[in-house]
Amino acid sequence: MMKKITGLDCIVLIDDDKITNFINKKIIKRADLDVDVKVNYNGREAINYLKKLNNSTSGENSPRPGIIFLDINMPGMNGWDFIDEYKKLPLEQKEKIIIAMLTTSINPDDEQIANKIPEINIYLQKPLTVQKLEKTIDAFFSSIKPTPV
Repeated sequence: MMKKITGLDCIVLIDDDKITNFINKKIIKRADLDVDVKVNYNGREAINYLKKLNNSTSGENSPRPGIIFLDINMPGMNGWDFIDEYKKLPLEQKEKIIIAMLTTSINPDDEQIANKIPEINIYLQKPLTVQKLEKTIDAFFSSIKPTPV
């Protein structure tokens, strides 16, 4: 039975690597979560997606992201640039969104910088696993109830 988590209707993946996104979608599916998964291949695409969600008068009823898994190293707009743009979004657009920086970076400075940015809630090393996903959910979302199929 799929798990429905209050406040977690959508997970956004921001990563320029198609294979990583494919694997991450499989991990989310394996965790048996009742969520939409949206993929963005860079920070700019993701910012535009988030802006579109709130300015949506077109009746587009996309669920609000509960978790954003954000890569650091991407062409165009990287993870840090995304955070700079994300900070400029209206507060109601960002409330209740958990940002998990998910990276292959082994640079200890990256983790230290991430820990000083209030918008980044958790710093994880790739690859995403069901355990890391569940740990993130347990830390930031409280109620889990099975949804009838």
